[in-house]
Amino acid sequence: MITNDAGIVGFKHKIIEEMARLAWKGEVTAEDKEELVYKIIPGPLAQYRCCIYKEREIVRRRIRLAEGMNATPNSTTSDDMMIEVLSPACEECPISSYVVTDNCRSCMGKPCQKACAYGAISIGDERSRINPNMCKECGKCAEACPYSAIAHLERPCKKACPVGAITYDEYGVCKIDQSKCIQCGHCIHSCPFGAIGSKAFVVDVVNAIKSGKEVIAMCAPATEGQFGEDISMASIRNACKDLGFADMVEVGLGGDMTAAYEAEEWAEALEEGRKMTTSCCPAFINMLKKHFPEQFKENMSNVVSPMCAVSRYLKATRPDCVTVFIGPCIAKKSESRDKSIEGNADYVMTYGEFRALLRSKDVELKSVEDDYQEASIFGKGFATSGGVASAVIECMKERGIDEKDIKLRKCAGGKECMQALTLLKVGKIPEDFIEGMACSGGCVGGPSKHVAEKETLKARQTLLGKADDRNILDNIEKMPMDKFSMYRDGQ
Repeated sequence: MITNDAGIVGFKHKIIEEMARLAWKGEVTAEDKEELVYKIIPGPLAQYRCCIYKEREIVRRRIRLAEGMNATPNSTTSDDMMIEVLSPACEECPISSYVVTDNCRSCMGKPCQKACAYGAISIGDERSRINPNMCKECGKCAEACPYSAIAHLERPCKKACPVGAITYDEYGVCKIDQSKCIQCGHCIHSCPFGAIGSKAFVVDVVNAIKSGKEVIAMCAPATEGQFGEDISMASIRNACKDLGFADMVEVGLGGDMTAAYEAEEWAEALEEGRKMTTSCCPAFINMLKKHFPEQFKENMSNVVSPMCAVSRYLKATRPDCVTVFIGPCIAKKSESRDKSIEGNADYVMTYGEFRALLRSKDVELKSVEDDYQEASIFGKGFATSGGVASAVIECMKERGIDEKDIKLRKCAGGKECMQALTLLKVGKIPEDFIEGMACSGGCVGGPSKHVAEKETLKARQTLLGKADDRNILDNIEKMPMDKFSMYRDGQ
């Protein structure tokens, strides 16, 4: 049986599970939701915070997120923004980034005070003090201290953000700059207070299934290995059907499609001497859009992601179906809401949300004897860093295109992606192609992974060892590729 998560993650997923249970029963009225608040936080003693009133307010906001709404009523946050700060939960982090520790000797020279150009430092009886309202966080005082007594305490959410989208208001509450945020979700699990969350669409999925619509699950390549070496894609498929999904398709098949079409682009770009970036990771695409707009226009692949490819295929062959992507990615939620790309997934669920849905209907993941496989080993490889490029190069080989002189840069993690795109912007990147993945290790290292990357990779080795050796082009030859577009612009 899939067990509940612990701590903050368990608290969040418990709310989603209970909301799914209410949705199955058709009991999602205002009264039902308020009753749920008191069920989770019964009182009279607080369990996590200073008081039950704050705890209950946090539950109310998480219930709103579980319904796909902004956490804060009357919020100015865009509907397309999937990540939001729960302000009542944001607490206990130091307002100032620089603090004076016990190493301070209160020395006569006062080098810290002299180094501060803003008058933020005063000298106390036992140590210096930094006024957080005056501190500009320049770090000069820390550099000047001969005892290294001034520590830089960078908040974990801010440290996790690769694009500098996180700041704080005058009360120390975290703020996310929507114009900078790439919705990678790394800040969510880095917060030790669970003060950052993402919108969930489990209630919408339940309602779609209950309405009798043909709801089809689409499982990310990273799924293999997430639940151990005994849980295959066939196991996931059976569980999805037990939940009421009409079917499940592995998105590695879309990886085969994407690789085949990107290979054509790469061959053309090589001939023209033009640099290119991949288009599979939505956080990487958001990084391009918001921080490198010219490179987004000039260098990004026009081919859709594997998620979109499978969704378009399903919608072309099974009209009126509802497609639901399941994976480790928060940014996929933003991709599904991108109005510029038609035919994409209707809803996205993380593994945690999927497990909460399973628990809401008492469905277990079980080992099954089934040789179900829809993707090539290369399509399955989209889950790990270097996998996209390997699949594209494989397609070039299968087409007889010389790929030996290709110079490739594989970027895994926001920092590496930012570095590569900065070099691309200034025209100093030596490589021909950039494979960009915003998570360390690729999708298997996504923010909503079920287990640690090392565990996943070990289990994947066993599961992928059972896959056949079909070619990419042979695999998609049987697909009705003429029924839908593989390009972002629909052409």
